[in-house]
Amino acid sequence: MTDQQITTAGPQQQAFEERPERALVIVAHPDDADFGVAGTMARWVRQGTVARLVCCTSGDAGADDARTDPQELARRREAEQRAAAAVVGYEAVDFLHRPDGALDNDLALRQDLVRIIRQFRPDAVLTTDPTIVIHDRGFIQHTDHRMAGIAALDAVYPAARNAMAFPSLVLNEGLEPHSVNRVLIFFGSNTNQWVDVSDTIDVKIAALREHASQHRKPEELEESIRGWARETGVEIGSEAAEAFRVVDIR
Repeated sequence: MTDQQITTAGPQQQAFEERPERALVIVAHPDDADFGVAGTMARWVRQGTVARLVCCTSGDAGADDARTDPQELARRREAEQRAAAAVVGYEAVDFLHRPDGALDNDLALRQDLVRIIRQFRPDAVLTTDPTIVIHDRGFIQHTDHRMAGIAALDAVYPAARNAMAFPSLVLNEGLEPHSVNRVLIFFGSNTNQWVDVSDTIDVKIAALREHASQHRKPEELEESIRGWARETGVEIGSEAAEAFRVVDIR
């Protein structure tokens, strides 16, 4: 083997550094945001971003035992998500109480999302990839993740910026149209940007520990999260990163 063959290439990509002033995360279930973007959100919040989280469902189907009381589980998972959100630094958490496992991108859901977008007026919206059914890593994208993602995108464009979309929001609630500048899509394959979360990976792990009802093997959580973050970080030569498809819609 020659010297040329054993040289190590440097990082192929630059870390994404364009921090929004206001960021809205829209997901299907409690814990989705913490698995997907908690490192990024913690980093941005510490740098001055105001962040808000929307969970379309309360995770009432997230148990292995069919005898589980779904209402009690929903209450527990909401409490877990609020605790995790406090760790990350979100300003607020909204639960839209759609049925877990049966989320649908209907007009009612889009109106709720448009309402929150117009209230909060974010620069960026982060959501799950609606286009991926089978991920490159071999897992199947949960149907609720796909529905939350497409509902979020439909709410961002065209609905949130269109005065004639849900006109009652203007006429009855005083919520004027708002244009989001950028969408960051996660849990997908077609990534084009990576955020360095080396300084906040511990925050991500701490937030995920709050979701105790969802961990079958809690002793393996930290190792798994650090391993995934390290694998993603290779793209930018970082110890830990989170990956996105960033779409500028200005």
